[in-house]
Amino acid sequence: MKTLQDILKQRDLSALFQPVINFSSGTFLGFEGLIRGPADNPLHSPINLFSAARQQGLSLETEMLSRQIVLESFAAQNLPGKLFLNVSPETLTHPSFKNGQTLSYLENLRIDPQRVIIEITENQPTFDFESMRNALLHYRSMGFQIAMDDLGEGFSSLRLWSELRPEFVKVDMHFVQGVNTDPVKQQFLRSIQSIALSSGTQVIAEGIETDAEFRTVRDIGIAFGQGYFIARPGRVPPINPTAEVGSLISSNHPSEQLYSNPRSVTVEKILRYIESAQPETEIDKIFAGFSDNKNLQAIPVVKNGRPVGLINRHEFMGHLALPYRRELLAKKPCAEIMNVEPLLVEKTTPIHELSGFLSESEIRHFTDGFLITEQGRYIGIGSGQDLLREITKAQIETARYANPLTLLPGNVPINEHIEFLLQSGKSFEVCYGDLDNFKPFNDVCGYRKGDELIQFTARLLANVCDPVHDFIGHIGGDDFILVMQSKDCEQRCRRALSAFERTSSALFEKNHRSIGGYMTQDRQSRIVYHPLPTLSIGVIRVVPQLFGSHHEVAEAATAAKKMAKDIPGNSLFMERRHPGSNELEEERHEGAEAHYG
Repeated sequence: MKTLQDILKQRDLSALFQPVINFSSGTFLGFEGLIRGPADNPLHSPINLFSAARQQGLSLETEMLSRQIVLESFAAQNLPGKLFLNVSPETLTHPSFKNGQTLSYLENLRIDPQRVIIEITENQPTFDFESMRNALLHYRSMGFQIAMDDLGEGFSSLRLWSELRPEFVKVDMHFVQGVNTDPVKQQFLRSIQSIALSSGTQVIAEGIETDAEFRTVRDIGIAFGQGYFIARPGRVPPINPTAEVGSLISSNHPSEQLYSNPRSVTVEKILRYIESAQPETEIDKIFAGFSDNKNLQAIPVVKNGRPVGLINRHEFMGHLALPYRRELLAKKPCAEIMNVEPLLVEKTTPIHELSGFLSESEIRHFTDGFLITEQGRYIGIGSGQDLLREITKAQIETARYANPLTLLPGNVPINEHIEFLLQSGKSFEVCYGDLDNFKPFNDVCGYRKGDELIQFTARLLANVCDPVHDFIGHIGGDDFILVMQSKDCEQRCRRALSAFERTSSALFEKNHRSIGGYMTQDRQSRIVYHPLPTLSIGVIRVVPQLFGSHHEVAEAATAAKKMAKDIPGNSLFMERRHPGSNELEEERHEGAEAHYG
């Protein structure tokens, strides 16, 4: 049996490739390069192979040969797209890796470095984050991109994400397998996706093994996927997805919603006090502060109690990295190198509002952290990691009360969200959506078709909601509540009704469509005609002081919904009555036009 030394000497390793799919386009982004030892040897397994390499002090040699084999096979097959190239942190910072061997191999094989993504595989604790970051900056300068493997599984994966700022993060398969039946895993993926949007990172879900997992991950809004359901690793991988995968890509799916935190946790919850510096504090003292505390990522700069700047550890150390730079700057005031435009956040800001803001702002606000103030005065600092933790906790709490059919928030989160908006004095609309003629449809076609219609309606309503400003909940049965702060609530409701009218017919049988309904027998044995299901939406406007509790809001929304249901067909009723006014305005929605009664 061959020893590890024999395998390395004879280059007896094989490359396998597993595709990574783009959920949006339905094409392969590229392939992850994997390695296997001889087929008839215990070292065939990559776990055994690299474990033996560590024990025998041959990790660098084994990894370098693996990389060569993968690159040679990728080039020989002329595979399209990107190549994910596995690299361990130890090898990444090793001098013999940094001297350009990989780049020279790429040149010889005529592979553009911009097609190669260095995938950091964390299989043991990583402590030298500074060296890793410097090494990756070096590789980025040559055109490589960075991916971080197994988010949520490793020893320090969240810190790695913060320190390395990769273009891609791969979520560990533990959070993907069974995700379709596990609300906690779904909320974890939603949280990761939310932070990824804020930080300019794209998420890859690993370990997708069933069509249900595929659909769930796709519907959450994850950009890319990988796993046996898409394609198994192979020496000659497929270039295009299978017909089964392709059909799932082309099917309709809801847009992802980041639901507002029902308990409306504020930024004060993630506040940590960090001793501030003055603008005139010498740079050498700032250096000492970072040196004494390896976990310190940023130092606020405050003058007369008000924040004027922020010093980020990575940028600061970068300033001092050049020869003699520290000596030249040691006595200079820190104001000369601080970020003079840090993000300032009042402590009363709800974390979901901050998350929405960060998703639309510069990446540095998430990675550097933000200064928390009270009436403009510095009281502490917050980090992107702390924000992620609180959002995840809040969403797990929401998942506890989620409707099992649609996974939308149920009664408790709906009521808490409305209460919060009432207490905050904000204006908003409550839209009560209900299916007309649903019971006879359910009786005639069966509960499975009934569930399908409810899920279809949930996706349709979710699609018209703004993910930052609006909230959608499922009361139960065929009843839905939309709490909307979008300025164009009426137009969004109209779009929902138009979409239902255009597309719901696909759920009904041909013979039912031909007569526009169903013939059923009542308890007196009489034949009764029931129209096909339609959608009714009743809307009320909530302004400060109009309602005292969510109970009063629910009563008013129920009344508006009943008015909408009194109008035949897909209908919208908007109550525009305010205190002291008895005017009502109702609307009939039909096709692209609205008819006023």
